[in-house]
Amino acid sequence: MIAMSIAGVDPSGGAGVFADIKTFQAIGVYGCGIVTALTSQNPFRFFSTQPVSPEYIEEQIDSVMDAYSVEYIKTGMLYSPEIIKLVSKKVRQYNLKAVVDPVMVATSGGDLTKQDIAEALNKYLLPKSILTTPNIEEAEKLTNLKINSKDDAIEASKIIKCNSIITGGHLDGINTISIDREVTIKKQELIETENLHGTGCNLSSAIVAYLSKNNDLKTSILKSLDYVYEGIKNGNYGTLIAKI
Repeated sequence: MIAMSIAGVDPSGGAGVFADIKTFQAIGVYGCGIVTALTSQNPFRFFSTQPVSPEYIEEQIDSVMDAYSVEYIKTGMLYSPEIIKLVSKKVRQYNLKAVVDPVMVATSGGDLTKQDIAEALNKYLLPKSILTTPNIEEAEKLTNLKINSKDDAIEASKIIKCNSIITGGHLDGINTISIDREVTIKKQELIETENLHGTGCNLSSAIVAYLSKNNDLKTSILKSLDYVYEGIKNGNYGTLIAKI
């Protein structure tokens, strides 16, 4: 079982490719990492971003696919529309099943994209993906809706261009799961903690890991929500600590 992350590098290890590969390994899946950008950040502060060229991202993907049979991937920080178009092309070329974490802003406060990339995600990548995992702010950008309630999240899920889970960390712990337009609400207790850096990365990569282990999509989402909850509960250093 081999999974792939296409995302940025967080040198503190709490988010991005490093966090994704740690999550893959914790769940028992071998992980490969494609780097889309370098960042200078830690769980508490964001400094800067240095993107990787689309041409070099393509070479990284091709090099991994030359050696391994990968079915499921997750995407995280895709810095620009050009990178989104490139990843979309590769998803189609290799018939990859993509879980898209539509990363736009770091937990530590930095803008992780060159510009508003919601339009490019909606046009190029989400229609080819099996799931996207936006938080409330990201879902608002993808749908141009204001989300203040569970009903708002349900309405937003009808607009998003693939299956989705709109995470509830900023909505009283209400997670809105939409698979084939059937909505499930999963409410979780909110934990008062500073150890939240990388929650979205951990969730999307856990979903890919569970899918790679032959779980169906809904089961993978529910297991991953529990995985992230335990990671937050056992967190340290400003980020999640996995316990299976």
